[in-house]
Amino acid sequence: MIARVLNHGDMQNTLHTPIGRSSLAVMPWSLRAWPPLLWQAGDDVPAEFHHLSTRVMASAGNHQRVAGQTIWAGQVAGGEAGMAWDWVEISSGIVAMADPMSVLTNLRIIGDEGEVLTAQAAARFLTGIVHALPWQDEVGRALATCH
Repeated sequence: MIARVLNHGDMQNTLHTPIGRSSLAVMPWSLRAWPPLLWQAGDDVPAEFHHLSTRVMASAGNHQRVAGQTIWAGQVAGGEAGMAWDWVEISSGIVAMADPMSVLTNLRIIGDEGEVLTAQAAARFLTGIVHALPWQDEVGRALATCH
């Protein structure tokens, strides 16, 4: 795995490139183009997710609120699942999901009746996966390189 830091003005990316996928090509919105993967709600977390990249952005203004995005991926049923979400630094070194209802992913969560869950219903399961990841540590590393 290769790690490097890119700095573009007020944005800073910490990239961790796994073999086989270029993190430069993985932007949060690009996850919508990945092939959809099905996961049964209530099953164990579908994959061992690994960190792909974290973007740090400082907002303009007097208070300089720091926020960003983080992207994770893992193998699920022979395909690659990706997840991305926005985060915000709420206090020095303390980060939280900016909007738990807005996890971007190519995972499609299947309910008890075999239906694909709505985004609102799937959010509970997706935030459960996020909660199990060490994403705040990765964001902390990215913050340390730009503070």
